[in-house]
Amino acid sequence: MLKIMEFRFVQIFSGKMEISSQRGSSIMWFFRDKGFDDKSIKEMFTKCKRLETVQRERASENWAYLKSIGIEERKIPSVVSKCPKILAIGLNEKIVPMVQCLGTLGTRPSEVAATITKFPHILSHSVEEKLCPLLAFFESLGISEKQLGKMFLLNPRLISYSIETKLAQIVEFLASLGLNKDGMIGKVLVKNPFIMGYSVDKRLRPTSEFLKSLGLTELDLQQVVVTFPEVLCRDVEKILRPNLEYLKRSGFGDRQIVALVSGYPPVLIKSIKNSLAPRIRFLVEVMGRQLDEVADYPDFFRHAFRKRIELRQKLLNQRNIDCSLSEMLDCNQKKFLLKFGLIEGLV
Repeated sequence: MLKIMEFRFVQIFSGKMEISSQRGSSIMWFFRDKGFDDKSIKEMFTKCKRLETVQRERASENWAYLKSIGIEERKIPSVVSKCPKILAIGLNEKIVPMVQCLGTLGTRPSEVAATITKFPHILSHSVEEKLCPLLAFFESLGISEKQLGKMFLLNPRLISYSIETKLAQIVEFLASLGLNKDGMIGKVLVKNPFIMGYSVDKRLRPTSEFLKSLGLTELDLQQVVVTFPEVLCRDVEKILRPNLEYLKRSGFGDRQIVALVSGYPPVLIKSIKNSLAPRIRFLVEVMGRQLDEVADYPDFFRHAFRKRIELRQKLLNQRNIDCSLSEMLDCNQKKFLLKFGLIEGLV
């Protein structure tokens, strides 16, 4: 019976791998015990040839360690499927040092587990050869260890990026926008670690050129990148240009659009259907206001539509109160009610 199962295992991988029957059967039964089917097993062997020679004992030890650091057992199969190499690499050579190092970056054990679950490949990298140079690179930009921990938690793929061919280019590009002072580049990377995953030539530079074409000054562009770096990451033709065209169709002039974008950059990436259109329609048709008022107060697009804009407009209408958009929206609910005497006896 054992020989039949061993033969079946070799058949599954149809000559693409040469494995000893004893070791192959051992690791195969390990995967079967953990609930993997033949298709999943084959895919993992395709991803990681080293599994052919992995002893069941090592796989079991690595699996148990993943559980011990807080990864839920029901999630471990997914972690291993994404990066089967985890079961083949030395526990004390790579996995434990990486977990310990991540733990020193101001992250809680649960956050370390979440980071590994999100991007298991982080455990296949060397602390000395990969993580330490990365930490030194980011620290040179004024990023603290605590901030680094948050960055890796949000985007653990950072560890797979090359300093020379990837990260250095991002930093050089941001510096070319005039952000090479007062630690501004570090602040941008901390605010949006995902920006480092984009191509300078295919995404970041075209987007910056598009923003400049709108009439934004160098200072305006810097403000956009520092406050809302995610805008720089969006595709010009798929997102930014359609939003621009919608604003123009709605009646905003070129100068007003510059005021909107520099004042509240996400206006170029918000959903037209779910965000921009309902607000503009309500502004004009219900509130009876002009577009100039939004150009003067771009944060109009930031506030919750139903919970703040609609509700406060209703309360003001009941008292026939006129005020500017900023007076209406730029305060919390308590201050709003007190300002316009809309509630009595509120302390």
